[in-house]
Amino acid sequence: MGNRIYLDYNSTTPVDRRVVEAMMPAFSENFGNPSSESHDTGRAARVMVDEARAGVAAIVKRDPQDVIFTSGATEANNLAIHGIAAGLGRPMRAAVISTEHKSVLEPYRALEREAGADVRYVPVSGDGLPETDWLEEIPDGSLDMVSVAAANGETGVINPVGEIAGAAHRKGALVHCDATQIIGKSEFNAGLLETDMITFSSHKIYGPKGCGALVAARDVRRRRLRGVVHGGGQEDGLRSGTLNVPAIVGFGAACKIAVPESPGEAGRQGRLRDTFEDLMISKIPGAEINGRGATRLPNTSNIRIPGAFADAVIANAPDVEISTGSACTSSTMEPSHVLVAMGLNHDAANECIRVSIGRQTTGDDITSAASAIDRAAAFVIGKGI
Repeated sequence: MGNRIYLDYNSTTPVDRRVVEAMMPAFSENFGNPSSESHDTGRAARVMVDEARAGVAAIVKRDPQDVIFTSGATEANNLAIHGIAAGLGRPMRAAVISTEHKSVLEPYRALEREAGADVRYVPVSGDGLPETDWLEEIPDGSLDMVSVAAANGETGVINPVGEIAGAAHRKGALVHCDATQIIGKSEFNAGLLETDMITFSSHKIYGPKGCGALVAARDVRRRRLRGVVHGGGQEDGLRSGTLNVPAIVGFGAACKIAVPESPGEAGRQGRLRDTFEDLMISKIPGAEINGRGATRLPNTSNIRIPGAFADAVIANAPDVEISTGSACTSSTMEPSHVLVAMGLNHDAANECIRVSIGRQTTGDDITSAASAIDRAAAFVIGKGI
């Protein structure tokens, strides 16, 4: 990467060399279609898929049969939301945390527009934590599903998934959790065990792009979830289409690597993040850490630099690769919906940068990045950009 310092791991990660090695046979000797089980080549591909399915299931402590492979977390979230809605036979009634990723919010908005869904958008505190008492006020049986992310990809704030899931189940609602940002970045979150459906993606955990999973409990998968991509009936009829075997194998390998390595990496990355935040606060007058009062992912920092437009800071620190938030929305001119939901006005939200640390990040990267961002911020503020 030359002189570049990559600090955008929440957007995507490089594929681990061990993952690449695991994938290579799926491109050559085991190139078969896993649905072609009438011959050895197809059966060999099916064995590789089954092994990967077990690896993906293990990282969230579920049964391999619960794993439905998709093209990524966006498709998995759409399958969870539209798939449950399709099986209701009436407009869906749902609640979703207002800081969810757009791949969760937009399917609900589509259901509102196109199918008359009744969706409640749950507000969050200034630290980004969702209100938890709203569920107690809702009559039993009046909700079909609640969607809550395990962790926010922009601020790193970790949501009380277990608490929300318990309350939602008492009201008779299913619980869908987008765990894309937390898987592989911290020790296993026991709250995930309380959910009915979990989504996450390969390329966030050092696997290849183009593969993700919806992990759905058996009763949900068989009785309540409907497929939204129709065709040959792959993935138990819930996601038709020829399986992307190389990517699936890579996904499984990435999960197997993450299980033993995540705890140690979480500690190391947390120390680097704390160092970075301390440097930013000491160097830049008025710098603020968004979500600092909440428990956060150890690798993620969202910092406001008052008086400095974030895009201008990023442009003037070209050797430091950071972002203003989710890669799915950072190309738009609108401020982050996450930060606005947390109470920042549009100007303040546009003064925030996101730094996310990964396996390749070093202490020297952190000190160099902090100095470069400090210089860029001073230039932008001085020029009034």
